[in-house]
Amino acid sequence: MADVSGDPAVFSATALPADPRLLPTLTNACLGTRLYRDVLHLNGVYNGAAGDTHRADVPSPLSARMGLPGARAAETFTLDTRTGTFSHVLQAADCTATHQLYAHHSLVHLMAFSITIRRSAHATHPVTVQLQTPFVPKSQDLDLKQGPDFQGAHYIYGQTLVPEVAGGPRPTVHMLWTPVPRALTLPAGERERCWQFLTAVADSREEAERSYGAGLALAAAGALHASHAQAWAARWDGCGVELDGPLALRKALRGGLYYLLSAIPPQGSPGFPFHGISPGGLSNGTRGEDYWGHVFWDQDTWMFPNILLFYPEAARAILEYRIHRLDGALHNAQQQGYRGAKFPWESAATGREVCPEEIYGAQEIHVTGDVLMAFEQYYCTTQDQKLFREEGGWELVAAAAQYWCSRMVWSEEERCYHITGVMPPDEYHDRVDNSVYTNAVAQRSLNFAADVARDFLIPVPEEWVDCAKKVKVPFDAEKQYHPEYDGYSPGEPVKQADVVLLGFPLMLPMSPGVRRNDLEMYEPVTARAGPAMTWSMFAVGWLELKELQRAQSQLNKCFSNITEPFKIWVENADGSGAVNFLTGMGGFLQAILFGCTGFRITRSSLRFDPAFPPDIDGLTATGVSYLGNKLQFTITRGETRIRVTACAREPPACPLEAVLEASGQRWPLREG
Repeated sequence: MADVSGDPAVFSATALPADPRLLPTLTNACLGTRLYRDVLHLNGVYNGAAGDTHRADVPSPLSARMGLPGARAAETFTLDTRTGTFSHVLQAADCTATHQLYAHHSLVHLMAFSITIRRSAHATHPVTVQLQTPFVPKSQDLDLKQGPDFQGAHYIYGQTLVPEVAGGPRPTVHMLWTPVPRALTLPAGERERCWQFLTAVADSREEAERSYGAGLALAAAGALHASHAQAWAARWDGCGVELDGPLALRKALRGGLYYLLSAIPPQGSPGFPFHGISPGGLSNGTRGEDYWGHVFWDQDTWMFPNILLFYPEAARAILEYRIHRLDGALHNAQQQGYRGAKFPWESAATGREVCPEEIYGAQEIHVTGDVLMAFEQYYCTTQDQKLFREEGGWELVAAAAQYWCSRMVWSEEERCYHITGVMPPDEYHDRVDNSVYTNAVAQRSLNFAADVARDFLIPVPEEWVDCAKKVKVPFDAEKQYHPEYDGYSPGEPVKQADVVLLGFPLMLPMSPGVRRNDLEMYEPVTARAGPAMTWSMFAVGWLELKELQRAQSQLNKCFSNITEPFKIWVENADGSGAVNFLTGMGGFLQAILFGCTGFRITRSSLRFDPAFPPDIDGLTATGVSYLGNKLQFTITRGETRIRVTACAREPPACPLEAVLEASGQRWPLREG
């Protein structure tokens, strides 16, 4: 069904998708559900041992659906990304009934919905709205018990049934909710009335009661939804991307940014206990669905750069998620007979490997380098040394470097280090030697670890320098391209973006000719219906080379994974795989935020080199963060304007300036 709204920030339709997986999600940093779904999830709460661990299903009182019995009514369903609110409106001859739902953006343990009935001017009789709900206060994952009511709310609580690790903790969930009746009636003589229904979910009774009480107070003042909308307005004030281009592209960009921002910690909350972002987000992750809610490289490679560009504080929370699970990564390496820290292919509560299929957990080791690349991007963008010196960042970086050194074996024949028996990002192949992406990301990890050590005046282990210098990065000098691994034959099918990631985000030094050859070698053999993030990276490559029409054709492929009307992404173009696929959205956002602008985060600068595909004539990126400053880039085909909208509280060691590489011309950048 079509999106009938002409506003790029509003998605609206007169009917819902037949597939309930494609309904809009309602999430914040702590809670998530899908429209009309009978379960919700609390971030970080998993049930099940090892590979069976999955997001614990919490029964959802927000699953009510509104109806007007006996009335002929026009229906509209709308997601407003400005306010993070879904609304269902029934318009009949004698009344209008509106159902609003949202996950509160600042009171993150609170979700709410309201029913508003407004009588038409000529009508006088009572109006009744029916509420149908599948809600039952039971769960397959929690041992739920009923507790005493609190300020009119019902209360249940209970622990998960099975810990991830034998003898490990079993989190407790506490939920308070406003009882939902089967019907609501606007009495005769009353023009309009609004009923509010609150749900508070937390890992302690105190937090659930605090959140529910705060929600009640705001509702009594008529300010509950307004406070939520204000939090979203503040979020959008801090970042924005406006395109001069087709409405469909602008909506896709807005949708991806909205769903990703829905998943990050609230603003002004340093130290927020964050539990990572899974490919399908908090709305998904039930057992057997969307990878069980586990966290992959998707978070660090595909989502993180977009978050870092606008919200370094939220990016820091993602890194803290990895730091807090370092013990699990150390355990993973030890279990496989290696030193240091091996980050899991799939992570849940502990950081131990929870992938249900051993082949991926054992072989898809590039994830450790992907985690370190996120740390490097953050370090270069913020120069936040406190995270590394005092809060565990350095220990993580050093442990990852140790792992890579222990994972390499010396080849006397080739006089270089090999990494053997791995699965590259292209999951069509396993047990290969010298995956070019894996080896290149390992090399980058070691170089970064050495750079940080030098910055902190820590002696750099010779092993790190030697392994980084001598690890094999496969290259075919005759054909001038990078084979995916030792023994790769040109033309072999590839599942997803792999070698093309060397150019971006790895920024492996290569000539434009080699970059072109890699793109041309792998584009025709990459699965057309494969994972959604793939074509974004081909688009970035062609934008680098100023092949604008070819970039456009790659961007256009992304639309096969975007469903209407609510811009929910599916992992694969045939509709299979994860839904609300934040990974695909993250790749698409990078194609715009890093592809069209040419932004590149380096050790010494934030570089930019704009290029637009034919569909786009201009772009404004507001709230770009660099070294504590906030910048606005306004880019057209003819010029780039940079405005400093806020300066760092502490001046950088070097004044901020824009530099033209070709001429060396410099412009100082001051606030305003």
